[in-house]
Amino acid sequence: MNGFTVADVTDQTGKCFVVTGANTGLGLEISKTLAMHGARVVLACRNEAKATAAMAVIRNLVPQANLGFAKLDQGDLDSVAACAEQLQAEDRIDALINNAGVMMPPLERTAQGHEPQFGINHLGCFALSCRLLPKLAQAPRGRVVVTSSLAHHGGKIEWDDLDAHQSYTDRRYSDSKLMNLLFALELGRRLRAAGSPVIAVACHPGVAATDLGRNLGAFGRLIWPLAGTLFNSAEQGAAPTLQAATQPDVKPGGYYGPQQIFGMRGSSGLAKIGKVALDREAARRLWNVSVEMTGVDPRLPDAA
Repeated sequence: MNGFTVADVTDQTGKCFVVTGANTGLGLEISKTLAMHGARVVLACRNEAKATAAMAVIRNLVPQANLGFAKLDQGDLDSVAACAEQLQAEDRIDALINNAGVMMPPLERTAQGHEPQFGINHLGCFALSCRLLPKLAQAPRGRVVVTSSLAHHGGKIEWDDLDAHQSYTDRRYSDSKLMNLLFALELGRRLRAAGSPVIAVACHPGVAATDLGRNLGAFGRLIWPLAGTLFNSAEQGAAPTLQAATQPDVKPGGYYGPQQIFGMRGSSGLAKIGKVALDREAARRLWNVSVEMTGVDPRLPDAA
């Protein structure tokens, strides 16, 4: 099946991309490819030493790479605010690539007391994206790229227990990925209603060999590396994100992912959005809850 691959990324000279969670896995592959095609890449990471090591890897491949570092702990909304402030110093930002996330970690609490997948995967993504909208609007066609997952199909938001004080199960990951897609679609609608030049695009990597499965049990950690053999390597898994972030004919409000084996592998194209993510009332409710919990309100009109 024909579709978009990493080889289809065009020259990105003069553009700037902010990639969250860029020091490993998909984030590192995305950053490598963008640097190879002339872009400035800002690695927004929690650990500066790991980001520095990742930059060394990229410069080994692309000696002239134009790289930067922004400290970002997506589990701390104060860190998100500081990161957004730091990024204002960039001459331009063409796309924010929301790649950072966690999957099935032990139940701990973010700096503001949230369940980690809700707090990191969704609230941190929401707050950073909304804080950077004015900066993105300065670019010719700024983009917010939000990474969801095939797991969103199994999500069901626990509105009365968002922070898992009553129960904590593996499904919280699916819930957070549903929130990512609900947010991306709602953000896109509101940006269009506001007449903003910024677009929102969602993506998912299918099943790819990354270290996202580091919190799985012993058996899960054993079989997770086989994903690269059976499904997508990290490089192949980066293709949908790169398509969403770089292609000039990308569909605003689109959702991109692998095209083979029920979206688990292959080249990238428009992906199937689960019915649960098309619930406009749930998207509005999540938007309002997110504004309240983060204190970040981009004041975009309801797209009703």
